[in-house]
Amino acid sequence: MPFARHGRPRDANSLGDAALTPFWLDDPRRPEPTVALEGDVTADLVVVGGGFTGLWTALLAAERDSRRDVLLVEGDCVAQGASGRNGGFMADSLTHGLGNGISRWPEQMPTLLSMGQANLDAIENTINEHSIDCDFRRSGGLDVAVDRHQVDDLREAVELGNGLGLGLEFLDRDAVRSLVDSPTYLAGVLDRRGTALVNPARLAWGLRQACLDRGVRIHEGTAVTAVDEDGTGMRLTTAAGSVRAAQVALATNAFPPLLRRIRQYVVPVYDYVLVTEPLTREQRDAIGWHGEQGIGDAGNQFHYYRLTADGRILWGGYDAEYHWNNGFGPHLENDHESYLRLATHFFDTFPQLRGIRFTHAWGGAIDTCSRFCAYWGRAFGGRLSYVVGFTGLGVAASRFGAEVMLDHLESRDTERTRLEMVRSKPLPFPPEPLRSVGISWTRASLDRADRFDGKRNLWLRSLDRLGLGFDS
Repeated sequence: MPFARHGRPRDANSLGDAALTPFWLDDPRRPEPTVALEGDVTADLVVVGGGFTGLWTALLAAERDSRRDVLLVEGDCVAQGASGRNGGFMADSLTHGLGNGISRWPEQMPTLLSMGQANLDAIENTINEHSIDCDFRRSGGLDVAVDRHQVDDLREAVELGNGLGLGLEFLDRDAVRSLVDSPTYLAGVLDRRGTALVNPARLAWGLRQACLDRGVRIHEGTAVTAVDEDGTGMRLTTAAGSVRAAQVALATNAFPPLLRRIRQYVVPVYDYVLVTEPLTREQRDAIGWHGEQGIGDAGNQFHYYRLTADGRILWGGYDAEYHWNNGFGPHLENDHESYLRLATHFFDTFPQLRGIRFTHAWGGAIDTCSRFCAYWGRAFGGRLSYVVGFTGLGVAASRFGAEVMLDHLESRDTERTRLEMVRSKPLPFPPEPLRSVGISWTRASLDRADRFDGKRNLWLRSLDRLGLGFDS
């Protein structure tokens, strides 16, 4: 069923008490921040950014060489950005889904799939090794069709995935509604092994502690304002000091980039999320959701949702808001129209739960690039490496991104660095005003396709031919 573009006023009541803060960060176990950097210091490697990408880079660097002096600087607090604002889905895909990967690197997909599965396994091993309490569950994932044309799309996805050994299961209407009962569901695809769920903030805090235990120095509240060459090394300027280092790993993702060259390839897109109060046993029985699968619907403008450890439903997605000239900042982290639209779609999906309240509502920026998945680059003669552009599927892929960054900094020729995905870059976005116009046309075209049996208009077909995209 096509979802309403605008919310219904009656659904606003469910939002009346919602705290405008990320559910994951509203946690008494949130650690106190480390002290900000003051004065001039040195390091072998400085990592800029305290989200998943930066934390994995620092931890893996320390594990690769215990003698390496690793320093991580974060402008705010660890996990304050996208790493503490996402839905907590960890996919084994490195390519933002099978279809996207097949369309770009068909010959290397078996390798990419194998690497993605190994990456998720390695994350689980790290969580166990460091006893990180983050509600990690190998839950599996469920994609659901909510419109007729999506049923055939899901059948094709199963055929494609199983041709590569993924073991996907196609579910008809009755079968999918036996797992989770929504009147909107027409079919589904169950992936029992490719998705895990996690409390993302607690994972980030656990990685932070693992870094500290390995001797990594961390300075929060330390924004980097400039990166420059300094003889044979690098110099990073902060508000109250500087860092001189042999190498730099940039892990700033959706934040305004310290390298201007990144700006043409990445746009920050705002995504919004709601979390309900804990469901009662009767409410849980009413929707029949007794498993742990993470769920996403198959629309171009899609929703993702899941149960939390304490029995709430996290419900996000659909809107993907771009603001003029890569607009970014805390003033964009709340959008009441998006919250109302999400609430309306929630009750369309689960009318059995009408009357439930949402306790948290928030937004955050996603680092979106035109090929939907991460890309890498180097600067300053290879002394600086970066990865960016995860497009909303970076909770797990960030670890792989960190591995490649370190390979680049160490000048290592590995199976990872030989991947065409790693060696190539996405097509850039055009400058303003064409950037805003193009994104607006794309969003409108995606909305139209969702409403008219998935038919892609000339604009979308042209983008497909060029390998360009904009994902909700």
